[in-house]
Amino acid sequence: MKINVYLADRLASILFQVAGWLSVAILFGIFALLLFNGVKAFAHVQPSEFFLGTIWNPAAYDRPQYGIISLIFSTLLITSGAMLIAVPLGIGTAAYLAEMAPASVYRFLKPAIELFAGIPSVAVGFIGITVVAPAIARIFGLNNGLNALNGSLLLAIMALPTIITVSEDAIRAVPTTFREASFALGASPWVTLRRVTLPAALSGILAAVMLGFGRALGETMTVLMATGNALAFPNGFFDPVRTMTAAIAIELGETARDTTHYYALFAVGAVLFVISLVVNVLSERLARRFRYKNE
Repeated sequence: MKINVYLADRLASILFQVAGWLSVAILFGIFALLLFNGVKAFAHVQPSEFFLGTIWNPAAYDRPQYGIISLIFSTLLITSGAMLIAVPLGIGTAAYLAEMAPASVYRFLKPAIELFAGIPSVAVGFIGITVVAPAIARIFGLNNGLNALNGSLLLAIMALPTIITVSEDAIRAVPTTFREASFALGASPWVTLRRVTLPAALSGILAAVMLGFGRALGETMTVLMATGNALAFPNGFFDPVRTMTAAIAIELGETARDTTHYYALFAVGAVLFVISLVVNVLSERLARRFRYKNE
């Protein structure tokens, strides 16, 4: 019997190791595919033009331009705007659910938030076109509401379930003794939440924010539908933009294989992959630093 238990544990350990290394292999395989095809674009495009150029216009008849600065800036503009909206709202909602919400309210809000995460992005984009965009145009006196602000609002809504769920779990994981010690010193529930609970849960909250950031960074269909998809370099949130994901989704299906434009889109995908990887690595390092600091 002991031998069978040992073999079962050993087999489970091997399976988990294989699954872990397989995930890493798939990840590197995707990056290798993007890199292998993306490098071919530099046979006809100067790397300085690609990485430092501000104009992305591969369809220009006289001289196609492949500068990705406008795509990167548009992506970060929309994502940053979404985080400015989603982070305070998401953390506040998580704190309310974890610490203050009555049981009847919690039983309603929690499933509603989790169900909202399953709404297809195309449905959110449709709402952005038919509801949010006209409202933005009317409020700010614009001719068209399909702009970066519209995309930021929609991405904020899509990132909220991730931020709320992970932040709530982090807040609930704070030991009850922390709160009891604060109450024993005469602190109010609000002071305890602000000075004790949230700082103790900071590593988990940071992880939630970075997961939400990654969710917004990689979104395609919503920004494809609701941001106007203009090739010009944006000057602010009221300008239409084209993100990196939208450029790949729009252009790849209409581009002939083995052309400079085709390989340049793979290079854009590789850059987006690297940006996402850097965000995840920085979030893990940041969360680990605060985690050890709190311990």
